[in-house]
Amino acid sequence: MTLIVDLGQSGSRIRVGEKIITSTRGKLAGEHPLPALRAIFESTEKLESQVVALSCTGFGGVVTDPQPFAQLCNEFFGAQQTAVIDDGFAGFVGALGGSNGVVLSIGGGVVSVGGRQQAFAHRDGLGSTFGDEGGGFWLGKLGITKALGVRQGRGEDRILLDIFGEHIHAYNELDVKNGPEAASLSIQAAKDLLYAADQQSPLAIAIRDEGAALLAQTVVATWLGVGGSEKESPEIAIQGGPSRNSAYVELIQHNITKKLSHVKFIEPRGDNLDGAHWISENIPADVSPLLRWAAN
Repeated sequence: MTLIVDLGQSGSRIRVGEKIITSTRGKLAGEHPLPALRAIFESTEKLESQVVALSCTGFGGVVTDPQPFAQLCNEFFGAQQTAVIDDGFAGFVGALGGSNGVVLSIGGGVVSVGGRQQAFAHRDGLGSTFGDEGGGFWLGKLGITKALGVRQGRGEDRILLDIFGEHIHAYNELDVKNGPEAASLSIQAAKDLLYAADQQSPLAIAIRDEGAALLAQTVVATWLGVGGSEKESPEIAIQGGPSRNSAYVELIQHNITKKLSHVKFIEPRGDNLDGAHWISENIPADVSPLLRWAAN
């Protein structure tokens, strides 16, 4: 029985059989996936599995040496084989189930993976400092920034200021204003930024609309990057926490159709856990640079 791990920025999940274990511990800002996984495994109950599949944020589309991951999984689970998978690739396989198209995954960060006739393309996933435009960190960070500015008299938006009251208080309580706790706070604030836009906050609307345009640009670049054309009808799935806001998804879709008028928007058929599981059972060889296997 394969043990599946989904490591994200806002938390993690482990699935073995029908059992799912969730944790609020994810990959912290600036942290490599390996120590994040170790911290999660150290706080997880004893589990055993010969095969482990790891869907991990933080690779930026290029999975690093898989051997240290295999050693980690052998240490904690007795694993003999480990698949190390870029989370965007796991999300793509889980959501589309092999169809030609693009999966946009929006969590704390952003990753977009496209597939067409067994060729793959990866866009964004560049991390919160230089990328992840339109993702949870990006939305929440800009929301807090603007709310703090309004509080100082640098702008007017009472709706945003009222909705972000708790986030401003949490910001005030931070000992270090630019550390991992600040990044986590930004991700947590993303939901309220989109809610503030729904409540007609002018500043929040501007941030939301820019984010939707940037994410649409990412999707289009992914499809063209895999050799797709504007005349084709790829399936497009949008998933992740911020995608629960229907207005945000509709804006992303609207911007996509300006460039790709024949796309088919679908609901994801599965998630990263499903994708990583399918990969572990059906793709026994590396798909460089998105999937790498290692054995003990």
